[in-house]
Amino acid sequence: MELDLQDGYLDIPVAPTLNLFEEIKKLKKEKNAIILAHYYQDSDIQEIADYIGDSLGLARKAQETHADMIVFAGVHFMAETAKILNPSRKVVVPDLLAGCSLSDSCPPALFKKFKEKYPDHKVVSYINCSAAIKALSDVICTSSNAVSVVNSFPQDQPLIFAPDKNLGRYVNQKTGRKMILWDGACMVHELFSLEKIIRLKGRYPKAKLIAHPECEESVLELADMIGSTTALLKFSKEDPCTEFIVATEAGILHQMVKNSPQKTFIPAPPNNNCACNECPHMKRNTLEKIYNAMKYELPVIEMEESLRIAAKRPMDAMLAISKQAGH
Repeated sequence: MELDLQDGYLDIPVAPTLNLFEEIKKLKKEKNAIILAHYYQDSDIQEIADYIGDSLGLARKAQETHADMIVFAGVHFMAETAKILNPSRKVVVPDLLAGCSLSDSCPPALFKKFKEKYPDHKVVSYINCSAAIKALSDVICTSSNAVSVVNSFPQDQPLIFAPDKNLGRYVNQKTGRKMILWDGACMVHELFSLEKIIRLKGRYPKAKLIAHPECEESVLELADMIGSTTALLKFSKEDPCTEFIVATEAGILHQMVKNSPQKTFIPAPPNNNCACNECPHMKRNTLEKIYNAMKYELPVIEMEESLRIAAKRPMDAMLAISKQAGH
């Protein structure tokens, strides 16, 4: 059979009578494979994953695994990160076109020229970037550890922060820094409508607004709690409040409801006609695509070893800082 990846995935029909949950379990055992999934994946994918987490947790799990094959249900930069940290493992993805608007907002050639304007600056890059941007960075961060990573530099060390301007501005406020910010953003987190959120808070006066730091400043100013997906999940479970308006990708609500079924979780509405805000790239992944990716071991993530080594250095720096800070 000729395997065609023209559309970014294996478009091979899967029999509707096939129990995909059972078949995927069998393939995991046969191939010594592990499925890593981001919180923003559909609930079915979260249910068959061996590990569900945010970017920091997924990076750690990819580094630690002894599986022969990593099946990464997320977006392209996450699978790249798994390959950077674990070169001996085969990394496959359900769909190569599951990209990231934030990563795409920072083209490596343009960023390289931008960086050259500030020769005395160190570069802190958010993990939501390509391997090429990681290779141009001094250290990587996630939304979980961004403040700790930035604080690891002396106060007089000038910094560039890329690619997310909203997270960078938030970290500047938290640390008192004046980092130079690359003008990038996540389409999902920039779409939240402040006006609709205010109306929603009027309907749910007891609800707390919890938001990811990739959101725009106006939304963050209104938030009762700001944090990474893992931090939002933990807060929603431990806080005594029983109603939450959640300003991040709606996939996280599946885990929130599982952890706290007695509580109410309302997705913050975007500035369009949708009731909730979903990442179209994350949603390209399906159970059928995961099954085919595992069965045929395609599409596979590959990169030149020189790029992998250059991108691994700032990743290792982040993991060391994060471990020291207790993240």
